[in-house]
Amino acid sequence: MSGQPVPAEFHGIQDEESDMLDFRIDTEKCIQCGECAADCPYLCITMESGYPALAEGRENQCIRCQHCLAVCPTAALSILGKDPADSLELDGALPSQAQMETLLMGRRSTRRYTAEPLDPQTIACMLEVVGNAPTGVNNRGTLFTVVDDPAVLEVVRAETLEGIRRVIDTGGLPQGMEFFENFADLWEQKGIDVLFRDAPHLLLVTSPKSGPSPDADCFIALSYFELLAGSMGLGSLWNGLVKWAMTDIVPEMRARLGIPQDHCTGYAMVFGHPAVHYQRTVQRGDVNVNRVCLDG
Repeated sequence: MSGQPVPAEFHGIQDEESDMLDFRIDTEKCIQCGECAADCPYLCITMESGYPALAEGRENQCIRCQHCLAVCPTAALSILGKDPADSLELDGALPSQAQMETLLMGRRSTRRYTAEPLDPQTIACMLEVVGNAPTGVNNRGTLFTVVDDPAVLEVVRAETLEGIRRVIDTGGLPQGMEFFENFADLWEQKGIDVLFRDAPHLLLVTSPKSGPSPDADCFIALSYFELLAGSMGLGSLWNGLVKWAMTDIVPEMRARLGIPQDHCTGYAMVFGHPAVHYQRTVQRGDVNVNRVCLDG
């Protein structure tokens, strides 16, 4: 069982079958609308008794998505020990379409950062929010490996670039990645950090290879993180160079960062306070769209 104990008002329906999910209905609030049953993706809820209850034999099918808690119009349903009063209300709190359009069209890949680090609590809050990103079958196996201390990132940067130099010197660069030699030279000769862009923070999102959709889960989570950062006035960069370096050139850095061996590396992202301020959106060309119109 997870979450905080539910309040005493959830005194209504609960039976042995629901114990593992702590599924409770406040019959004084429930209007018997059936929305929870209709929206359950795995048909785990029945309205046969008039009030919502777990369908016999289907409690093990629950993927703990909490759709039932979220959809209940009167906050009469509790599951997994969650109190609906602790959830955020959606009505009137969502950004407008215009605001979302500006956020999506105005986001930039930030390659210039100030040295000022983010407060660790800010980063922790961001990761807690991004933890709500969807995952395949709600498996929630994504691992957020974050470097929130700039001093630690300095060590990560140095060890990564030293590792790249060792591979270069032994002629071990993978085919097609010869350009990493230029990055090593720039760092050693001019102190130019092409890989990490002098950002104060690094995030890698990984997921167990055995999961239903590990790559997609990682990309979705990072997309959420990028947009959340943009809404906070922060900069971020999808960092393929760091991902390739730690996956193909110096894979020992994955273990150094505590990433499990059985995880696939979705992608890497650096982030922090931007040292550049963009004034407006860019103007893209036509979008490639394939509209399907089937004959017959």
